[in-house]
Amino acid sequence: MSTRAASGEATTYLLEGSQLAEVVDFVAELARRGVAVPEPKPALVGADGRRVEVPGPVFDALVQVATAMAHGQGVTVIPQNALLTTQEAAELLGISRPTLVRLLEDGEIPYEQRGRHRRIMLADLLTYQASMHRQRREALDRMAQEGQAAGLYEATAGPPPRTR
Repeated sequence: MSTRAASGEATTYLLEGSQLAEVVDFVAELARRGVAVPEPKPALVGADGRRVEVPGPVFDALVQVATAMAHGQGVTVIPQNALLTTQEAAELLGISRPTLVRLLEDGEIPYEQRGRHRRIMLADLLTYQASMHRQRREALDRMAQEGQAAGLYEATAGPPPRTR
């Protein structure tokens, strides 16, 4: 559908239904033929129509947040230099607070002592978490290699033996 202004100069084109799909196909064909087609940039659009372009990493983070919220999960956004309480840190790692305190006292995770209260920097906690994930992955890989070398995978191949 198009409407022409009274002056005869400006034209507004509004796409409806299958027309939009046809234009998308047309633009894709132009790109296949080597015609430079500007790539759309992610953007936030306010209720007033104001558009703010969003850098790729911010767009990816927003998609993650929206996906988590769509699954009914709560989302917390905090800077990496934030200081967490021992309870917050333990919850983030999925361990008990006494276990976290033991890790702190053993020097596994750096922390600050402010009076009687321990505070853990989020960046240090995430570094510890990544290290633990890496160690677990390496241990599982070693176990799988040892099982392969010992022939355990061949021993379990095929149907189970009959017991009766």
